[in-house]
Amino acid sequence: MSDRFSTELERRGIALPPRRIDTLQLNITRRCNQACRHCHVDASPARTEMLSAEGIAACLDVLERHPQIGTLDLTGGAPELHPQFVTLVERARALGRRVIVRHNLTVQFDGDPATKQPMDHLPAFFARQRVEVVSSLPYYQPYFTDAQRGSGVFAKSIEALKRLNAVGYGIPGSGLVLNLVYNPVGPYLPAPQASLEADYRKALAQQFGVYFNALFTITNMPIHRFRLHLEKSGQYAAYMDKLLAAFNPAAAENVMCRDLISVDHQGRLYDCDFNQQLGLYLQREDGSAETIFDFDAERLLRRRIRLGDHCLGCSAGAGSSCGGATA
Repeated sequence: MSDRFSTELERRGIALPPRRIDTLQLNITRRCNQACRHCHVDASPARTEMLSAEGIAACLDVLERHPQIGTLDLTGGAPELHPQFVTLVERARALGRRVIVRHNLTVQFDGDPATKQPMDHLPAFFARQRVEVVSSLPYYQPYFTDAQRGSGVFAKSIEALKRLNAVGYGIPGSGLVLNLVYNPVGPYLPAPQASLEADYRKALAQQFGVYFNALFTITNMPIHRFRLHLEKSGQYAAYMDKLLAAFNPAAAENVMCRDLISVDHQGRLYDCDFNQQLGLYLQREDGSAETIFDFDAERLLRRRIRLGDHCLGCSAGAGSSCGGATA
């Protein structure tokens, strides 16, 4: 595959060895109550992939044996739709780990696509376990959010945020962290994170009485569903050129794959969630996949991170990661 990212690193004399493993990010299901057009996971109500009970147990075992892995980051799809989601969160918290849940907000109302049972218990559960909630809100106005995530999503998202606020999330002094995520609607780089956060904070408080802790700006990655959209609209080449032109060495040096290991629903390991969606799993010397079932932290720290053209999305402008800007 094309790899202008590695070419740019070499031209600038930048090396990207792993630094540590402080986050284990689990994509525990691709099932979702939504089918957003920018979704790099291609999640939807029709997907059925889920991490097995054995995989869940192996992840918890890795956390127990490796105290240096301080964060468990749960994503999907909608991770709450996994039948062992509650157990996984409770056990990880009992191990003293910071738990992040990437919560799409509308699942509180929609529930599982098969049962349509609301999951309005989630805010109280999150608060009891003191998990950190990260939720996408593409914009603080209905039009742009619904254009990206589907008709009616903005209204549901605002109501879900109010429910989270009601149990303390995003409220100063509560210790309950609620962070929002901004993705551009289309082939653009995000606006500066600090100024956009200020805009969100003012608009959501004044118009809806909604509060949050921080805003993460994330660049739309040119893979899967978003790449298909770019190609169909004839914008793919121009978008990749834009990412390359905005290459930022400081952002490149802080790419999240240097500190994180991603796990898919089969238990295979990856440098990041984006590599996971492209099938770029970590390989042992014999070519077999590294898995959560034979997790070897020392071996993983000696690995060579797998890079590609798509990595330009993480290094453009102020950078992009699951925690927002990196430079």
